[in-house]
Amino acid sequence: MAQIEVYTKAFCPYCTRAKMLLGGKGADFREIDVTMDRAGFEAMVERANGRRTVPQVFIDGKHVGGSDDLAALDAKGELDALIGAA
Repeated sequence: MAQIEVYTKAFCPYCTRAKMLLGGKGADFREIDVTMDRAGFEAMVERANGRRTVPQVFIDGKHVGGSDDLAALDAKGELDALIGAA
């Protein structure tokens, strides 16, 4: 399985959607809540090439985008290969 990191904030429906998609595929991921973590948020923005919205998803260190980007990868049939799902 790939190493997956998901930057989130509390009460974010898009974050919930991304986590549900990954969880539904049996993927383990590390959630990084930046709700009250300014340093963590700034680190996310830097890693995400300036994107300031959540969630921001990284798979094996590669930025794949937010919830819509993750859903688009799944719709194209590319997400399973990225996360190492069976």
